[in-house]
Amino acid sequence: MNILLAEDDVTLGELIVYMLKKKAGYKVEWVMEGEDAYYYATNSHYDVLVLDWMMPNRDGVEVCRHLRKQGYSGAILMLTAKDSVQDRIEGLDSGADDYLVKPFEIDELLARLRALSRRNYAPILEEEIRIQDLVLNRMSHIVRLENEEIQLSPREFQLLDLLVQNKGQVMPREVILDRIWGYDSEVAPKTIDATVKLIRKKLKSFGKQDLLKSIRGVGYKFEH
Repeated sequence: MNILLAEDDVTLGELIVYMLKKKAGYKVEWVMEGEDAYYYATNSHYDVLVLDWMMPNRDGVEVCRHLRKQGYSGAILMLTAKDSVQDRIEGLDSGADDYLVKPFEIDELLARLRALSRRNYAPILEEEIRIQDLVLNRMSHIVRLENEEIQLSPREFQLLDLLVQNKGQVMPREVILDRIWGYDSEVAPKTIDATVKLIRKKLKSFGKQDLLKSIRGVGYKFEH
């Protein structure tokens, strides 16, 4: 299961991430602000979003409400210390599918996540992305250019896929590192640069190395 956790309490966030990975083997991405939660939710696929109510730069209710207005259909679980009936109603009316009051047991959180994932809300990403003569196939992890296959490593494919999904937008190195290697990895930022260099080298034989643009001091973007 792929989970997005939005929680600004560092101690609780670290505990939840650790337990979800250790006890359930889930993939977890963790952000600490509402704006980041909204950005991640609209640019990647998650089985469940876990949103804390009280967060800086948009609270969980506002993020949830905005996502639903934009047509987001994935499962959303709200975490909060607010436990009045009116608070629960407000959280659910904002578009949340479930509501868990702090403090809670990790086993209960896991059970609620399993229940939400079984409802299979989240849309499936397209099997293929086509941009002019470039084709990325997510099922086979094959990239084709001008009907010829380009052999990419799993990391190279994930990075190219991320940039293509967000074509025209600058992806900061920090975001790329979180999405591809994980927020708690010990991978150095220069590893991203090396991976991009390898992708460019493989695109060069087609004269397409300039599809990946470097934004000095920030990150990369895909531009066609």
